[in-house]
Amino acid sequence: MSVSTATPVSVSATPVSATPVSATPAADAAAPSGRAPLPVLGRDVTVPLVTGGEVTYAALDYAASAPALQRVWDDVAAYAPYYGSVHRGAGHLSQLSTELFENARRTVAGFLDCRDGDQVVFTRSTTDSLNLLATALPDDCRVFVFETEHHAALLPWGSPRAAGHGARVTLLDAPDSPERAVRTLEDALAARDPRHPALVCVTGASNVTGELWPVRELAAAAHAHGARIVLDAAQLAPHHAVSLRALDVDWVAFSGHKLYAPFGTGVLAGRADWLREAEPYLAGGGASRRVARREDGGVDVQWHDGAARHEAGSPNVIGAHAVASACEALTETGFDTLAAHEERLIRTVRDGLADVPEVRFLSLFGDDAPRVGVLSFVVDGWNGSHFAAALSAEYGIGVRDGLFCAHPLLRALLGGAPHHGGECGDPGTAPGGTSPHAVRVSFGAGTPDEHVERFVRAVRELVREGARRRYRTVDGRCVPDTSA
Repeated sequence: MSVSTATPVSVSATPVSATPVSATPAADAAAPSGRAPLPVLGRDVTVPLVTGGEVTYAALDYAASAPALQRVWDDVAAYAPYYGSVHRGAGHLSQLSTELFENARRTVAGFLDCRDGDQVVFTRSTTDSLNLLATALPDDCRVFVFETEHHAALLPWGSPRAAGHGARVTLLDAPDSPERAVRTLEDALAARDPRHPALVCVTGASNVTGELWPVRELAAAAHAHGARIVLDAAQLAPHHAVSLRALDVDWVAFSGHKLYAPFGTGVLAGRADWLREAEPYLAGGGASRRVARREDGGVDVQWHDGAARHEAGSPNVIGAHAVASACEALTETGFDTLAAHEERLIRTVRDGLADVPEVRFLSLFGDDAPRVGVLSFVVDGWNGSHFAAALSAEYGIGVRDGLFCAHPLLRALLGGAPHHGGECGDPGTAPGGTSPHAVRVSFGAGTPDEHVERFVRAVRELVREGARRRYRTVDGRCVPDTSA
């Protein structure tokens, strides 16, 4: 197949409001103390307790999937009757849907402060975005990634498609400070063969510890050594403003489902050249500009040059619209307001459990390091599965337990030693076995103070008094033993 190349289509960095417009206004810039800055779906859902009765569910697993903003849901509902095909239809609804989809692209470009010539490609998730970039690596590229990364940022560079281009991965040790992270990267890049292209992949905020990474300094180190850098902003974008210009990163990836937008949409935004020169991520309609049959029975394909090159198939217009709506809501509310809210909740957890020595929080850079609303911990005498199950069944609190798709980081933080205790085996561990296993609590723009205060009381009670029910392992999960 022949592949065309041309100048990339420039994406405007000016956000454009998508229509129809939500009837739900953004929250006041200064939400009253105790109340969440932005209303989310599910805030009034009640769940049964194994001890009897019901309680309002406390969703404290934002780092996995944040609840959808009410604003986002209203925007999607307003558009739903006007749903139509994108880029392919002459009818009014098709034209409206196409405009909505491309407006969403411009809104996201503005949210990320994209530069002239940057592309915004809609994908399915952060994982999908980074796998897309991995397929676009130039030949013989050297990739540098810390062992502390989420698997979405750790694993794509060793995939068969990346390896087919001769990509080689250097895994960097977990740093104990932001300064050590920069020095480690500088040393690794200085030792590489400068004849090979290089890419650095780094997180903006850890999905395990919540700690903020020195992205701007890492980008400066990468560029000083002739390397490019991609930012995994899955945990950063919902909590802090992300500017490609200010951070000076080449690409940024994030997921809608962590940004208070449902429907499985992700974003890869940044430089166009590697993406333009790569084979389309998926071959099919939408990515192709022209297809012609050859006399030998094959086909010649002229591919698009811009974002469409990697968006084959009918696009997820509802997902893109939801992401754009979330971007607008967060921007209008203000990240200073969101950060202040989260800092108060972090202090509530830290101060409320400061005198509970059985609880040990996990950290790379130290307890006082700046972080988003993500905290992981272990509890003496418990494994994570048992503790999380008791929080859910007895208090109506949803948290995450396990290794959080960051196995090397958790093993580094936990020293590789198994943590015994509890009535249930850890999920994924052989019967009777143990493994490093932690609990993660995470929150954000939709979390009221009461949910975090209830979490603190529950942790204190469980550590002091133990669980009120017995638990057992069923299908790999710890659940209340109803036969007891």
